[in-house]
Amino acid sequence: MTTLLLTPASMAAVAPISQWQCDMMSKTGVLPQGAPVGCERLAKVDFDFVSFQGEVKQGSVIVLDVVAPAVEQIFSQLRERNFPLHSARLMREFKADDAASMSANNSSAFNARAITGGSSWSKHAYGVAIDINPVQNPFLAIDENGVIRVQPPQSAKQYVNRRSFRARNPIERQGMAEDVVDLFAYHGFLIWGGDWNSPIDTQHFEVGSRAFINQLLNLPKSEASQRFQQYTESYRTCFQSQQAQGGQKARALCAYQTVKRY
Repeated sequence: MTTLLLTPASMAAVAPISQWQCDMMSKTGVLPQGAPVGCERLAKVDFDFVSFQGEVKQGSVIVLDVVAPAVEQIFSQLRERNFPLHSARLMREFKADDAASMSANNSSAFNARAITGGSSWSKHAYGVAIDINPVQNPFLAIDENGVIRVQPPQSAKQYVNRRSFRARNPIERQGMAEDVVDLFAYHGFLIWGGDWNSPIDTQHFEVGSRAFINQLLNLPKSEASQRFQQYTESYRTCFQSQQAQGGQKARALCAYQTVKRY
């Protein structure tokens, strides 16, 4: 059954994955054999978003079922903030090709693939990671010789510089992940790739440790939902108690402590 979640700014729908959607993910390589999560634990979130041209458009992401309500809130609040997205199309439209999705500046979530440059499952494969505006928020891979490779390539000359406001034209740049790190953290996506030293992945937000994610997968859905809520509330309580530190430091401190605790 589809659950409609309404906000003043938009309407969003959270629904289980249909058999047709599941088959399409398998056919297009988004859900290969051996993936750590099956369709029975995934949900599709449809939402409105504002484009860079100020138009209201529709987007969709697929995520782990227990984080779907939080993801609905994230995208609803991005809409309320008028934070622009270029597109939010399902990874089946890109045949699971992460590079193609990034080049299209597509915001996305579930894709059962390995981590970039590695062999272990990415947190995208569990439905607990979201990438937003890859062109504005590029992935920087740094090799042993200090050579940096920017993905997508069209970001290299514009968005390695992370300043939202600059003494040049345009003065303000929109769609930068730094503007919404607080929002993702408030809803449980405590790990931001922009905090990493290598690689640096400014487009990327994810839920906590792999041990915690395995808890969410192994518990019955109702208990997993409660566990995710406890984790989120633990962060929020810490964040409120640390306001004297300033918002950015409080976010970093409490995200680190909460992920470590769970």
